[in-house]
Amino acid sequence: MASNKIQFRSIHELKDPALNNKLAQKEFQEEIPVEDFLGDAEQNGSSTSRRDFLKLLGFSTAAVTLAACEAPVIKTIPYVVKPHDIIPGVPNYYASTYFDGFDFASVLVKTREGRPIKIDPNPAAGDLGKTNARAQASVLSLYDNDKVKQPKLDGKDETFDKVDDFVLKGLAEAQAGGKKIVLLSQSFASPTFKKLFAEFKAKYPTAELVTYDAFPYSAALDAAQEVFGQRALPVYDLKGTELVVSFQADFLGDYNASSLETSYAVARTPGTNMLRHIQVESNMSLTGANADSRYRLKPSAVNKTLVEVYNAIVGGAAPASKDAAEIVKEIQAKGSKAVVFADGSKAAQVLAHLINQKLGSVAFTGKANFLKEFDKARYQEFLGWVNAGQVSVLITNNVDPIYSHHKGAEFEKAIKNVPYVIAVADKKNGMYKAAKAVIPVANWLESWGDMEPQTGIYTLMQPTIQKIYKSRQIEESLLVWKNGKNNAANNYYDYLKASAASILGATSFNKALYNGIIPSNNATMLSYAGGNGAQAVAELSNFKASELELVLYTKTSIGDGTQANNPWLQELPDPLTRMSWDNYLTISPKDAEKFEIDNDLNARMQLDGSIVNLTVNGVTIKDVPVFVQPGQAEGSVGLALGYGKKNSGATADTGVNAYPLFDGSNLAVSGVKIEKTGEDHEFAGIQLQNTLMGRYEIAKEVPLADFINVAFDDEHKGWNKPLEYHTISGALPARKIDLWDAFDDTDGPHFNLSIDLNSCTGCGACIIACQAENNVPVVGKEEIRMSRDMYWLRIDRYYSSTQKVEVYEGLKEGMAVPELYGSGVLGIEGALENPADNPDVIFQPVMCQHCNHAPCETVCPVAATSHGKQGQNHMAYNRCIGTRYCANNCPYKVRRFNWFTYNLNDKFDFNMNNDLGRMVLNPDVVVRTRGVMEKCSMCIQETQATILAAKRENRKVTDNEFKNSCACAAACSTGAMTFGDMNDKESEVRELYSSNRRYYLLEEIGTKPNVFYHTKVRNRVEK
Repeated sequence: MASNKIQFRSIHELKDPALNNKLAQKEFQEEIPVEDFLGDAEQNGSSTSRRDFLKLLGFSTAAVTLAACEAPVIKTIPYVVKPHDIIPGVPNYYASTYFDGFDFASVLVKTREGRPIKIDPNPAAGDLGKTNARAQASVLSLYDNDKVKQPKLDGKDETFDKVDDFVLKGLAEAQAGGKKIVLLSQSFASPTFKKLFAEFKAKYPTAELVTYDAFPYSAALDAAQEVFGQRALPVYDLKGTELVVSFQADFLGDYNASSLETSYAVARTPGTNMLRHIQVESNMSLTGANADSRYRLKPSAVNKTLVEVYNAIVGGAAPASKDAAEIVKEIQAKGSKAVVFADGSKAAQVLAHLINQKLGSVAFTGKANFLKEFDKARYQEFLGWVNAGQVSVLITNNVDPIYSHHKGAEFEKAIKNVPYVIAVADKKNGMYKAAKAVIPVANWLESWGDMEPQTGIYTLMQPTIQKIYKSRQIEESLLVWKNGKNNAANNYYDYLKASAASILGATSFNKALYNGIIPSNNATMLSYAGGNGAQAVAELSNFKASELELVLYTKTSIGDGTQANNPWLQELPDPLTRMSWDNYLTISPKDAEKFEIDNDLNARMQLDGSIVNLTVNGVTIKDVPVFVQPGQAEGSVGLALGYGKKNSGATADTGVNAYPLFDGSNLAVSGVKIEKTGEDHEFAGIQLQNTLMGRYEIAKEVPLADFINVAFDDEHKGWNKPLEYHTISGALPARKIDLWDAFDDTDGPHFNLSIDLNSCTGCGACIIACQAENNVPVVGKEEIRMSRDMYWLRIDRYYSSTQKVEVYEGLKEGMAVPELYGSGVLGIEGALENPADNPDVIFQPVMCQHCNHAPCETVCPVAATSHGKQGQNHMAYNRCIGTRYCANNCPYKVRRFNWFTYNLNDKFDFNMNNDLGRMVLNPDVVVRTRGVMEKCSMCIQETQATILAAKRENRKVTDNEFKNSCACAAACSTGAMTFGDMNDKESEVRELYSSNRRYYLLEEIGTKPNVFYHTKVRNRVEK
């Protein structure tokens, strides 16, 4: 065994040892809704579907024969003149740049018959090409049916010609009257955009460009200005680092405008120089969940600890607290191979920079990140102009301060005095309503553009589809307003091409466009030039501690809320809470007991929680649901930004808006009060629905010292001993014992998937990539709550504790969740005081294991599921009659049942219920209907296309081609997932198979999966 820890997925599992059995009994309790599906012509398109007919007739061979009915005829219209670059059935890929104001990535856009349907990382871009869940989901935002589709003038549909007349009139009046013209835009590191605005300003000298971001990185930029003398964020690389200490910095998430997860995963390769990660934080963050050692402290205590560490490292003072002393000792031992990150305020980041300067940290590259440009002083100056009546024309470029600024109501009132308000907007949001003219903004997949994201890098953006509606990017509008209507110079493609020439040098525009990314001549480097440590210490010391302190953060799925109307992202479960379709106040178990906050399971094993009114410094957010989160620091609560967007689509109006509590700089605030409303909230979570029948150590872990010093198969202390069965012939390896004849898998490819638990951060990019590739439907909050998600891939989150299983036997009946943890303040320990206070976390992706001896195959009465020679477990959807025997017999709980037809069904009013949203569907994958079982196929459509392409070219498939054929593995930015051919002796997956960390999930039951895992290694001394 790798360790003797208990693993639990929720506090309810700790409370009730019999919960697994209860869940298993509930899993298939639904009766077939005969009355619903018979004669339901609206949902099925016929009075009785073929599958329903088979259900009633008893699944006999005769029934299958009788039910053989014709497939529906779908008429198609052929090309009259086929475009040269489009071959029906063959995808085209275009290199482009994803940027929506918050996220950035250099990507490859997969199109089919002119429709973008999938986003892939651009391998030429290295770390800048890695995609997160939001980048993967951005293709669906292109097909958002709630978008503004037509220019507006005074609330009525109008032509661009009339809108331009209105704007030009306003510009002329402003110039004549000496009034200001303000373009309020999101951060946009485009050299061509800036060049164009400079020319616009040359024509209109009173024009000003002001940057506004919903999540502005103001503290980080202010700290960089002070320490480096430049308003640009530093770029870090952890590959040569052996210790990272983070104070509230979620550097695997949205910290510093770029995730460090790629270099982090490389540095975390188990071995003598493996990176050690210490996290000091209040909320249980994605980064904290991946830490080796985690100190949970309320924000005021985090600040105090950071100050002590700074004083010790830079000033030589002895730390007063035990926590700070331990951290300082480790930092000093590693020296330049250590790095410190901090977040939450400008002062915290200044101290982190000064510590790194003192250490000479090798993680600091000197390169600059230019993606964020917000300047709070500049924005305040703009507000002064508005309030003083100096602004005559205000043009907002896809920003909505009315929603996202903490004084949005004041902003809305102030701009009523601006004569000409023009909103370049994508939704009917606050700015849309406040503006006199509205121009629909073009999606990034419909636009030309360029970016200079960091030192020495230049990327290009190109449209991959014609504009779906009457939209226009801001650059096109500026050209019209600069040159006048119908001017030949108003073509932004030509303007961009000419502007890029000075950057491209000898590289042709077409070649740069083909690659998507090239080196640039921007050699800006950052160096330490200042930083007032004493002032920063004073600011942190002045943070007033209070009984409750709030930490605001951005979720992995929603980010700053730019894509809040994207149902893929709203349904994506949070990596830690495993809840979807919500934001909520996270609170510690002890504080939950103190404030009488409840999280309880009802009879259907669904989670209900208390609702509170949250008040911070006089601002109250009403009706906030509360989630009891293991690992949350006592005296602190957390709340995600980006939710509760009104008038931005039906999906976006989810959760509560926390921006009124965020001043744009400080993520931690004190003086927090909560008041129960007496109402309960219904959570939609997926963590408790899949049972593994009470088996523990599903996700294996081992201390680094044991990994290095103890043989994995040691008879007594082995941490990954191969499973053996005792037979009449003696002990035999589990893989050598077969109940069935083995398949001959030596001819042609045999696919395996390797998953490294040490590299998986739980980010969820693989889930969205799988959803996009395989047409996985969105089912909505109600169905998620009913445990009916349709994901082919899930990431199970396990908490782990050193306390053993026996401790939990005989817990008293009816004990409330907070009671499990003790009262804390009164010093009375609860039954489970230690396990959930600060548990370790493991993320484990689980999909169909494609077992060579698959339990599902033996129980299917119509052979709808069967095994392929390439190691994939197939599903023949048109044979499936929906008995769900396969799901019942699957020990991994990875099969999904279509309770409904999720497409063209008003009950599920998401992207599959309108023609625009359905444009994202992959034509290579069947859209399943009601009554059908489905599950991961290892992207068989892609593997077969790869094989056929090589066959046509009379060559062998390369390992890299197969590695990118599986959507989840291709999207993984840490390399945790590796897909490949086991029969290729040079393949990476075959090399990974030989690792002593390799193990199979539930190997003891003899399913012989084609998916294998690698034990997680923790770099710390176990106490």
